[in-house]
Parts: sequence; structure tokens; C-alpha cells
Amino acid sequence: MNLTELNRIATAMVAPGKGILAADESSGTIKKRFDAIGVESTEGNRRDYREMLFRSTEAMSQYISGVILYDETIWQDAADGTPLVSLIEQSGAIPGIKVDEGTQALPMCPGELVTAGLDKLAERLKKYYERGARFAKWRAVIDIGSGIPSMTAISVNAHALARYAALCQAAQIVPIVEPEVLMDGDHDIDRCYEVTQRVLNKTFQELRVQRVALEGMVLKPNMAISGKKCTKQASVEDVAEKTIRLLKACVPAAVPGIAFLSGGQSDEEATAHLNAMHKLGPLPWGLTFSYGRALQAAPQKAWSGKAENVAAGQRAFSHRARMNGLASKGEWQSSLEKKAA
Repeated sequence: MNLTELNRIATAMVAPGKGILAADESSGTIKKRFDAIGVESTEGNRRDYREMLFRSTEAMSQYISGVILYDETIWQDAADGTPLVSLIEQSGAIPGIKVDEGTQALPMCPGELVTAGLDKLAERLKKYYERGARFAKWRAVIDIGSGIPSMTAISVNAHALARYAALCQAAQIVPIVEPEVLMDGDHDIDRCYEVTQRVLNKTFQELRVQRVALEGMVLKPNMAISGKKCTKQASVEDVAEKTIRLLKACVPAAVPGIAFLSGGQSDEEATAHLNAMHKLGPLPWGLTFSYGRALQAAPQKAWSGKAENVAAGQRAFSHRARMNGLASKGEWQSSLEKKAA
């Protein structure tokens, strides 16, 4: 393992003013997104959509540090025969790959899940590296509800995340470690804080046990935030203050960077929260975004599967990427959103 090189890539992934595009939606998820805009989810349409994003010169070269791809996408070529991975590299961004195989029910733990995909992961990582992937992503899902999460679910998922991370580093690939505490419930921000703290502490304990070099990874956590169904939604300032306090308590300074998931927040909410956190600096690690829906909802709508809308889709993507790039330096203002509109 060349830790110097892993650290260089991890640091580039969280460079100031840039963040990660999560374009790794599973076939089922992208079908839902396409259904919403009236586009059939064929392999060709999925390819055309992602090619549109990766050819967005301004967004990709100025605001996107890396792109997480789905297995189908990493092997696809653009309409002119150029591998999509090459389009990403040409823009100056780093190609990455989602390697988990989704979730399955956790035995003896009703309502809780564990992520699958460790079998044969070492062989898959070799092939992804040869194709150009320099980082990977694995998502663990922790739900908050009545009597959950159990310590079993937290432990099992932390163990799997650490095993995945160790396999990645052995394959010279930077692991994005993503323990996501879902915001679907009716819990308040303090309950989210408490559960996320348990999850992060257990995850870093497992990473150390399995000898993962913290200098060669990126953390992708949720923010400390109220559940969607909670009657009292925490303010932007409250989310920022509690999230930073939580991360400072749990995340060692050796980690080069933290790239947040948007986790179901609206486009502007995710941007405002990230921006507010940067007002609380200086911070011991790079702090940026790794957004999927919060970067893509606007371009998907503008594109709507029509070739004549490609430029409009790229403009919408560039705007959202720029807004988040500014937020990752604490330079975003809501008035900038109005100007674009």
C-alpha cells in the first residue's frame, strides 16, 4: 500500500471549493428519478444522461473533484466511443465506484439492515482499478425508530465498513466510508446526534482494529438533523453547530476530509447547511459535499430526456455545482440562488 498516494487522492477529493458528484444511483433508484421526469430508464438513456453531466465543462473542471459511478456506468462509453471514465479524467476529476451490493435484512434484528458485497470484493476492486477508479464507496444504513438502532446493527455495519475500507486500501483505492443515519423518522436533532455519535465512534473503533490508515480515507456521514417527520425542524445554524460539535468529538484529525451526503434534504437546504458549517471554522479536516439528488434534481428536470435540452441540463448542473462549491468555502449566499432563477 502506497499511503502517500492514497493521501494525495483523498486530499484532492476534498479540495477547497470542490466536492464529489454521487452519480452511483442503482438501476432501481434511477428508474424512480426518470419516472418523475417521464423518461424511460433504458441503458442508452442512462448513458446519455450521465454523459451530459460529465461533459458539463464548467461544473466538472471547477467544482467537482470526483464522481462516484455505478457498476453499469464505469464500463460504458459515450456516444462517440470515449469511455465515460475518460471524460471524467479529462475534466480533471477523479473517477470512483460504488462497490456495495445494497442492503439485506439483518437476522434477529427486525427492521434493521446490513450491507452486502464483501464476497469477491478484492477481485472486483482490481478490475475497477484497471478501469481507472481511484476511490470507492460503501454505504451502511442505520435507521432510527422505536427501539432501534440496536448495538448489533451498529456493530455489524461498522465491521463491514472497516473490512471494505481495508480491502480498498490493499488495492490502492481510497475508501469513502459512509455510515448513514437516515433522516426518515420523527426523531428530533438531539436523537440524531446521539445515534450518529454511537455510529461514528463504533466505525472508527473498527477502522483501527482492522488497521485502516485514516490518512488514506474520506468519511461520508449524515449531518445532525431533525427527522423529516419531526414537528420541530432544527434551524440551519443549529444543524451546523451540532454537526461540527459531533464531528470534532468523533472524527480524528488524521482523516483528510469529510464529504456530506445530502440524505433527502432539498437542494438549497443541503447547500445552506454546508455553508453554515464553514462559518464555524477553522476545522481539522477538509469539509465538502458528496451529493447525489441535491446536485442532480435540477439538471434532470431541465434535461427531461431530450437532446435539445442538454445545454439547459448542463447549465442547471453547473449552477448547483457552483453553489455547493461556494458553500464548501463558506462563501454561499441565498441571494445567489435568486440571481440564477
